[in-house]
Amino acid sequence: MFDTICTLPLPSDLFAQALHPTLPLLAAGLASGHVQAYRLPALSSPTSPPPTKGCGTIDTSWSTKRHKGSCRSLAFSCDGAVLFSAGSDGIVKAAKAETGRVEAKVRVPLRGSAADAPALIHALSPQTLLLATDAAALHLYDLRASTRADAGALSISSKPQATFYPHDDYVSSLAPLPPTDASTSGYSKQWVTTGGTTLAVTDLRRGVLVKSEDQEEELLSSIFVGGLGKRGGRSKGEKVLVGGGSGVLTLWEKGRWDDQDGRIIVDSGKESLDVLRSVPEGIGEGKLVAVGMGDGRVKIVRLGMNKVVAEVRHDEVDGVLGLGFEVGGRMVSGGGQVVKVWQMAMEGDDEEGEVGMKRGLESDSEDDDEEEEGEESREEEEQVKKRRKKRKRVKGKDTNGGHHVMAFKGMD
Repeated sequence: MFDTICTLPLPSDLFAQALHPTLPLLAAGLASGHVQAYRLPALSSPTSPPPTKGCGTIDTSWSTKRHKGSCRSLAFSCDGAVLFSAGSDGIVKAAKAETGRVEAKVRVPLRGSAADAPALIHALSPQTLLLATDAAALHLYDLRASTRADAGALSISSKPQATFYPHDDYVSSLAPLPPTDASTSGYSKQWVTTGGTTLAVTDLRRGVLVKSEDQEEELLSSIFVGGLGKRGGRSKGEKVLVGGGSGVLTLWEKGRWDDQDGRIIVDSGKESLDVLRSVPEGIGEGKLVAVGMGDGRVKIVRLGMNKVVAEVRHDEVDGVLGLGFEVGGRMVSGGGQVVKVWQMAMEGDDEEGEVGMKRGLESDSEDDDEEEEGEESREEEEQVKKRRKKRKRVKGKDTNGGHHVMAFKGMD
């Protein structure tokens, strides 16, 4: 289903990955604290055919030492103009996506007298930034609260507007729910999170609405999928998919959070399902979801059939930490010290081509800090690896049989 068109080696382990909403631009956050922006291979056009396997190029747009310690999460603003980063130094920074220049920053609230490292960050709307931490806090920041004299400057409120605690453990994933028909802004005001062994639904104004019972396995990833077939009753064809630590994908009917609606066994070997992303319409048949796994594979699951229909391998050793589809529909996977860009396999392709890649450093942000914190970065890297191992130790209940995995040439 997919062929690699280029591979990008990274100077340090990837801890975070974000794709621009309207441009073929990738941001990578590294264990070293660096944040780097890359221009992906040009999209095909009538006068410019798509690159052949392994022959695309990735160019460096900018690179900077953004955080002391590691960069733990990245997120673009809704319009793509701003790139938010959160580091183990307990600081969130907002930078111009085009240049990497930092325009605003805020310190993550302490946990008592101790630092509370960020776990993930998400731009819910042009007005609201969500920040989850290791201590299970979920902070809401106002992006309209200007603290600078120039009206056009980026800003983040110095203190959270609100703080919720949807879980007892750190927040492992966040999936916005679509706005209601009555919404005037067109942006989400509710979202689903996973943390530890529970799922929760939180509202922008009303706080935590629902928290599930203990699912007896670690929940690691989540995504909302609409437009599914309705099966009668109260089903609206809208579900939240949750990836677990034992290879099982659970389905939850939107609005009916009391229990799971279904289960899909993605991996009979009980490998963790660390990242979920919807495959864009027009790629493959039916509703597809890409699943990034702890053993370096990416599996494609077709909903309705509820089975794995294809798989590729990102890496032989490291798990898939970043996964997404850029504006042109190409899949981008990241993990370890490698990022790969994939395109739809051309008919007759049966082997991977040679890898091609170009990198050029054009500019650095003015807030570069050339201090080397190699020892601290290695410690942070080990902590993340231990967290991933912890996930795999929690095994869930499995009542269904395994599903057949179709084999595709050139997919490994």
